[in-house]
Amino acid sequence: MFGYRVPAPNEAMLISGGKSSKGASPFRVVTGHGAFVMPVFRKVRFLTLSMCEAEVTEVCVTKQAIALTVRAVIAFKVGNDTESIVNAGQRFLSDQDQMSVLTGRIFSGHLRSIIGSMTVEEIITERQKLATEVLDGSAVEMAKIGLSVDALQIQSIDDMKLGYIAAMAAPHNAAIQRDAQIAQAVANKKAAEAEQESQRTQAEYARQTSIVQAQYRAEVEAAQAEAAQAGPLAQAKAQQQVVDARTELAQREAELRQQQLVAEVIKPADAEAERIRILALADAEKMRVQAEAAASNNRVALDRMLIDQLPQIVKEAGRGLAGANVNILNGADGLGEMAAGLVGQGLSILDSVKRGLTTPPPAPAGAPEENGQARSELTQ
Repeated sequence: MFGYRVPAPNEAMLISGGKSSKGASPFRVVTGHGAFVMPVFRKVRFLTLSMCEAEVTEVCVTKQAIALTVRAVIAFKVGNDTESIVNAGQRFLSDQDQMSVLTGRIFSGHLRSIIGSMTVEEIITERQKLATEVLDGSAVEMAKIGLSVDALQIQSIDDMKLGYIAAMAAPHNAAIQRDAQIAQAVANKKAAEAEQESQRTQAEYARQTSIVQAQYRAEVEAAQAEAAQAGPLAQAKAQQQVVDARTELAQREAELRQQQLVAEVIKPADAEAERIRILALADAEKMRVQAEAAASNNRVALDRMLIDQLPQIVKEAGRGLAGANVNILNGADGLGEMAAGLVGQGLSILDSVKRGLTTPPPAPAGAPEENGQARSELTQ
């Protein structure tokens, strides 16, 4: 639409020419949206809000009176608020490149001031502290001209070949080199140990391989020898089996012959001997029984004969007493006792005769001893 203007996203549109209230900005600031601008009566200008940078290379003297060349980069832009845009527009709208020049000069002064209060060691080891102090020292001045600093980077610090920084770094460099040499020596030692271990491993592997190969060759040779001897060994085993079978057969035949000998000779001989012994025992027993029977018959006959002769024996004893002078003191009783005594003498004589007859006669000479043994066994 004719007269409607829109600023870019990184620009601020400044509209001038209208009436402004007392104390207000001399122009209207529009950002992020468009506005209607009456031609001829209004004038429009644009102020960049993009990031800008300024490089600073400044020779600064430290607290130790050592000159250093410091290079720094400053990143800045126009502030986003209306007041900053108005301040920047009033100062840089006609020549916006002057923002970088002025910013560099402001930071150069603050950089010289801050470095003058620090030592070289502090500057080297505490660069962030240097940047922070420079930013803090320039913040008020930058705000007055409508600029805000986003970052400050110290790029380099040079002692202009005085050798101070190099001397300061020498102990650390030596320590680092020493540590590096030690680390290299340790690394070399580990590498040598690893190499030795690798060589030992290879030697052990070669030894194990040779052992395995030797075992394999020995097994192959043994297998070949066994294969070569398989025929003779099989024949020898077969012959051994035949010999074993023949030996077993001979043993069985010997056992059979022994059994036959026992059955055909020993047992019949034992049976015949037993039969003869039994017959001899029977004959002996028969003779003993006959002898006992004969002796018994004789004793019976003798007993009868003695019994029959007993009255005659008593009579003869009484006859011997007929001429004797015998006094009988107790009359009839004494006579009875005398008669009883005569009978008792007769009985004693009878017993003596019987004992003499029952005593066995001595065995005849040459009688077999086994007959007596047989009689004792049969008697038992």
